[in-house]
Amino acid sequence: MDESNLVIRAARAVATASGYTGGADIQVVKRVPIAGGMGGGSADAAATLVAVDALWGTNLGAAKLSEIAATLGADVPFALHGGTALGLGRGDILSPVLAKSSFHWVLVLNNAGLSTPDVFRQLDRHRAEHSIEIETVAVDPSVESELLQALRTGDAMALAEYLRNDLQAAALQLMPHLGETLEFGETHGALAGIVSGSGPTIALLVADEDSAADLAASLTADGRNAISVSAPALGARVN
Repeated sequence: MDESNLVIRAARAVATASGYTGGADIQVVKRVPIAGGMGGGSADAAATLVAVDALWGTNLGAAKLSEIAATLGADVPFALHGGTALGLGRGDILSPVLAKSSFHWVLVLNNAGLSTPDVFRQLDRHRAEHSIEIETVAVDPSVESELLQALRTGDAMALAEYLRNDLQAAALQLMPHLGETLEFGETHGALAGIVSGSGPTIALLVADEDSAADLAASLTADGRNAISVSAPALGARVN
């Protein structure tokens, strides 16, 4: 790993903040695709913050680790804390949101990745070509009460109505076959589907665990790489 890697940057940030002068041998085991739009790099950074803080006995505390996480990337604070949260600012200003039990998803992975900068450039072109004006964001943006209610009650069908990703159109333009995966999922039991982050991973929301297993099996039989997962999940931690 070179100095630009988030794992190295996270470890160095803890050392700098604490005054620690030693080192660590860090091995990263990736369980999500690189450039898959799933925040894998951010999760690696969050795990590193917690791991080296424990290994070195620096005891920086949750508040300081959160502060460091925000300097590493917009998604790192959420990966550090986990759960369900409302993200403001760049997504790094988090407010916990109550979610009852788990929601079940099927993730469809791709062999090829998508570059996040490429997707954002495509989004800019898409907006320019379609004369889409970016609305001024309110000082205190609100979230639909129905969405919060769906999370509180564990109502997957109601939650499905609120799945949205502004980057989805751009990702689909760069990888049109993702649209076929979304359509396949929604015609084989998914309540709704969405491109995860900047893609190309597709996230399909289903009603329950059995539905997730059935849909994953259908996608696999059709030649796609699908796995079933549940969320919310815990943030970075040392077992």
